[in-house]
Amino acid sequence: MVAARTTETWPQIDEALVRRLVDTQFPQWARLALKLLDPAGSDHVIYRLGEELSVRLPRHPEAIGQARKELEWLPQLAPHLPLAIPVPVAVGDPDFGYPWPWAVSRWLDGEVATVDALGDSSTAAVQLAEFLAALQRFAPENSAAGITREDLTGRPLSDRDHATRIAIAEVDGAFDTTAMTELWDAALSAPGWDRSPVWFHGDFHTGNLLTSDGRLSAVIDFGGLGTGDPACDLMIAFTLMTADSRADFRRALGVDDATWMRGRGWALATGLNAYTSYAAVNPRVAAQTTRQVTQALIG
Repeated sequence: MVAARTTETWPQIDEALVRRLVDTQFPQWARLALKLLDPAGSDHVIYRLGEELSVRLPRHPEAIGQARKELEWLPQLAPHLPLAIPVPVAVGDPDFGYPWPWAVSRWLDGEVATVDALGDSSTAAVQLAEFLAALQRFAPENSAAGITREDLTGRPLSDRDHATRIAIAEVDGAFDTTAMTELWDAALSAPGWDRSPVWFHGDFHTGNLLTSDGRLSAVIDFGGLGTGDPACDLMIAFTLMTADSRADFRRALGVDDATWMRGRGWALATGLNAYTSYAAVNPRVAAQTTRQVTQALIG
């Protein structure tokens, strides 16, 4: 039995609230139409603002630092990356009962990437490997301060141990419990990242990739951006790719056995977290996370 994440304490966000926030804090955009983007993911409510802007409001406390993080770092990252990323324009303040900072960014055209469209694509797999390699090479001028900042320091996979073991027990019958436990134990036992911290996206899955004319065009949603072990970004290999394209991705990125095993662990842990939180109420999430867990078990 799975349950949806409790939402009773989340703020109510509707067009009237967004209109008031925009019009009072950014009157230069007061005449621009608002259009709800649906579905928009679990972390933010998103409205298109006119033709060129979007407004993103966090749904829950875990997402409230994203607006200012993206405003600080994405303009520095953009020139170094081979795919487009969001262009932050402004950060709004809490008001009218809405409790958190919110963001205005340039609108990025595109369709969300799908397994049907890109899962078998070696070209897409290599493009994603090149994106991650460029991200990992990123060296901002103030890198010493950035690398050590608490809001950017990645958490180890072991921090997810308790919750993941609970989730494994909770989904008994939906997936192979023995195989999940064996994978999880192997991922935790794999040698850790012993090199200098590198930059990672932190939530690198199909929902955060855009395509245009059938090709990858942009990477969005950098709320998990941080530094440390890049294994968390390998989840894309299990959310999007097939066995063949996954092999091309791994080869292009040059991933060693230990990092690959930790990446499988990240895919398992995040897939189970989303499955137990949303699958009961969202068939789309149920299908996506079922594939993610299954592919992580395959390797």
